[in-house]
Amino acid sequence: MKTKIQIMLLALGIGALASCSSEKKKEETPAFPPIAVTYPVTEKDTTVSDDYHGTVIADPYRWLEYDTAANVEAWVSAQNKVTFDYLGQIPFRSKIKDRLTEIFNYPKYSSPFRVGEYYFFSKNDGLQNQSVIYYQKGIDGEPTVFLDPNKMSEDGTAAVSLLGASKDHKYMAYAVNQSGSDWQQINVMEIATLKKMDDELNWVKFSGAAWKGDGFYYARYDAPAKGKELSSKNEYHKIYFHKLGTPQANDELVYEDKKFPLRYYGAQTTEDESFLIIYVSEGTDGTELYSKNLAKGQKDFTMIFPGFNDNATVINNVGEKLIVQTDADAPNQKIVSIDPMNPAKDKWTTIVAEKEELLEGTGTAGGKLFASYLKDVTTRVYQHDMTGKVEREIQLPALGTAGGFGGNFDDQFSFYTFTSFTYPPTIYKYDIASGKSDVFRSSEVKFKPEDYETKQVFFTSKDGAKVPMFIVHKKGIKLDGTNPTMLYGYGGFNISLTPSFSTSRIVLLENGGIYAMVNLRGGGEYGEKWHEAGKLFKKQNVFDDCIGAAEYLIKEKYTSADRLALMGGSNGGLLVGAVVNQRPELFKVAFPAVGVMDMLRFHKFTVGWGWVVEYGSSDSLDHFNNLIKFSPVHNVNPAAEYPAVMVTTADHDDRVVPAHSFKYIATLQEKRGANKNPLLIRVDVKAGHGAGKPISKTIEEQADIWSFMMYNMNVQPIYK
Repeated sequence: MKTKIQIMLLALGIGALASCSSEKKKEETPAFPPIAVTYPVTEKDTTVSDDYHGTVIADPYRWLEYDTAANVEAWVSAQNKVTFDYLGQIPFRSKIKDRLTEIFNYPKYSSPFRVGEYYFFSKNDGLQNQSVIYYQKGIDGEPTVFLDPNKMSEDGTAAVSLLGASKDHKYMAYAVNQSGSDWQQINVMEIATLKKMDDELNWVKFSGAAWKGDGFYYARYDAPAKGKELSSKNEYHKIYFHKLGTPQANDELVYEDKKFPLRYYGAQTTEDESFLIIYVSEGTDGTELYSKNLAKGQKDFTMIFPGFNDNATVINNVGEKLIVQTDADAPNQKIVSIDPMNPAKDKWTTIVAEKEELLEGTGTAGGKLFASYLKDVTTRVYQHDMTGKVEREIQLPALGTAGGFGGNFDDQFSFYTFTSFTYPPTIYKYDIASGKSDVFRSSEVKFKPEDYETKQVFFTSKDGAKVPMFIVHKKGIKLDGTNPTMLYGYGGFNISLTPSFSTSRIVLLENGGIYAMVNLRGGGEYGEKWHEAGKLFKKQNVFDDCIGAAEYLIKEKYTSADRLALMGGSNGGLLVGAVVNQRPELFKVAFPAVGVMDMLRFHKFTVGWGWVVEYGSSDSLDHFNNLIKFSPVHNVNPAAEYPAVMVTTADHDDRVVPAHSFKYIATLQEKRGANKNPLLIRVDVKAGHGAGKPISKTIEEQADIWSFMMYNMNVQPIYK
């Protein structure tokens, strides 16, 4: 969703099946000895069920939803013991962890941005759990530590994000997340003196800091019930104004709507602080916008964009007009100028018209407009003047992904980061007047890009749709069906998977493996039509696309069913669960991570209600009939032989609560029948949905994933 609301800060026929089954390749070397697994006994409560429109659905593992209960904690401990006992018997696990530690150990930087005379950026020396935030006077100044999250917790599980600086450049608001939770505490630092102010704002979620004068607007919830902080439904989001130096109890309530408890709200001020913009959403798709002219003292808000059929983001303002990116009547997005006092659609002025390619994002810097497009899932960036006239296409170093191109109106240059599958993140300094890009910081990762290649292929899905997929591997690899392959997908929420570099992925590639990333429908790679083709009643298209990707990799002999793994996280975890239920014989290993696995009850936890616009809700008969067909928990097949499964989740995930994964693995283990492959769950402690995870935990988890995959594929890594 392309708005300032930080929500999402929110996959062939019978003949093909026969072909895939017949191509399972027999191992030429003896398989690794099987590791015995004795699963914990998971109690079933047969009295729990729900009546969905006349259909009674049993829910015997409902008790696992109460994640803080003593019996659930005991169950998690028992499951973790089984999992880590299993992983501990993989002889090369420690070698993989050592290799990951080695290749993760290099300096990592973010692009700098300017606040007055200061430049801010983050840096990780190599193996620090969290990146440290630095600032310096001038672009060539001496860096000074601004905030070090590693000193905020003993185990490195506190994460910090900068929310924005005051217009006078004196103060910086920042948010602290603990143990991976989405809950934030907002604090304020005096920039020049590094003095932490007394301001402390709690129960904040999905918020920035929209500065105006001596304070800022932010979004928060009321305090949740004690003991339910990580699972109870989040309702009645509100916008407040906080004045510096005052207690949170005195904050002014700026916007709420008690008639609609299940809505998100976000606040934004334009760069000159003339306008306050309020974003309203009923989920992860669809926007309603309100504005208030603060410079003129406007008292009431004006609706400038009605909800919730389309999306809109205010980029900035030019005088009394707002510059807005929207998909209204433009599935691939366009940029328009709107007069807030006369906002009717027929009064809009088009600045940048819709193109064949998706307009992924827009920024302003140096008085210019930067429009970033996706052309077959790789970035193209154009510089415009503020009237929309194209001045140049920015020459990027290769085909890949570029992000940045933002700043202040008086900036002379901007920064962007470029990356691809075999191109480690590199920061460029872009001169706005000349259009010249120079390398500002290059990566020092121990990797030889020239040894690898990337190709993009298009395969035909079940209904005839052409679906793109990137395939990465060593040059000269033999296509004989024996290559260990990781297929990764997401397919939802209008999110685009674009080429990017992964340090962890080196372990797979240097062991002769293949990485395949498929751009499933439901994502945003080709605009809103591509998104809509994989949501609600068309969700099965996503799973069919993923199945088609797996069949393509097997047919073209990149790999075989004995050497193919499937991975996805969050909505991608749902993808893995649904696809493995439907076609278990296609995969040797599966990794559903922090997945949405109970499609009948997801909307009852934390912010799950916001996903109804994407999935539908079991409260509706039609949607129930659709969801029950692919809900992973409800479609485990006791007669099927499942691949080796390792579910990953975390105890502080309050976005996709771990109960989803708990109930899924309990059901898999219960209905495993004669399955010989391991069916495990790995529950991380003091971690959440993924953001802010310490590097130490990342290395441990990735080592376990690659070890589990290679062992179950009978692949001996090269490390001695």
